[in-house]
Amino acid sequence: MSQALVLQTDFGLSDGAVNAMNGVAFSVDVNIPIFNLTHDIPPYDIWAGSYRLLQTVTYWPEETVFVSVVDPGVGSDRKSVVVKTNSNQYIVTPDNGTLTHIQQKIGIKAVRIIDEEVNRLPQSGASHTFHGRDVYAYTGARLASGVISFEEVGPELPLSSVVTLPFIEAEKHQDQITGIIDILDVRFGNLWTNISRELFLSFDVQYGDTLEVTILQDSRKIYKNLMTYGRSFADICVGEPLVYVNSLDNLAVAINQGSFAKAYNIGTGSSWRISIRKAPKIIYN
Repeated sequence: MSQALVLQTDFGLSDGAVNAMNGVAFSVDVNIPIFNLTHDIPPYDIWAGSYRLLQTVTYWPEETVFVSVVDPGVGSDRKSVVVKTNSNQYIVTPDNGTLTHIQQKIGIKAVRIIDEEVNRLPQSGASHTFHGRDVYAYTGARLASGVISFEEVGPELPLSSVVTLPFIEAEKHQDQITGIIDILDVRFGNLWTNISRELFLSFDVQYGDTLEVTILQDSRKIYKNLMTYGRSFADICVGEPLVYVNSLDNLAVAINQGSFAKAYNIGTGSSWRISIRKAPKIIYN
């Protein structure tokens, strides 16, 4: 029985690229179950691809095979790899930073470089710009269907060889917590941070408390304001900002029924810093 094959790309669905990947997988095994993680990663945004894997991988059964293709360096000397995670899923991907969040938050047991002499779509050797179809979908399908084992992907590489992007952990400094804007809740424009609920609650904050939120891009201040820490959007009026705990148990920032990201042109990644502290209470006589 084939394991699930889960696809992620920055290809979109407006042409036949993703469909071709599906076709290659079915050519390996017509019974292979194929699912989409997303094909709406912003073009060339390796960081976003890395985060979406973290958001999803551990909710799938062991032995699930993920194919992630955000590959601005396609055709270059960047490596093509398959990794086995500490939660026993496989990820087939270019080794270009896409594994950053997985390595930092879940961990990687083993990594193998794809042997393209064996694990490449037959008669595709003249193509150097569609490895998503010719190498990754093909190898992922062969692994998911049991045609090859993990050991047959190719030679093992040291774990230290995996390419990662700059990654900054959230920290507590006296009266404030600092972190980064890890990703956007894209459709709604909410900001998802890497500040865990556990770290945040070490401040002894309660629902309804007022927080001072500051957002920097590198050293440039983009936003600073007071907002409420709430359980959900029902705790504030429409148009007001809110700090809340998102579905991944991290802090997030939003505007009720508005896009915080669009309102203040907020981006994501290690250059986008956020700091949160409890606002001083004002006592009126």
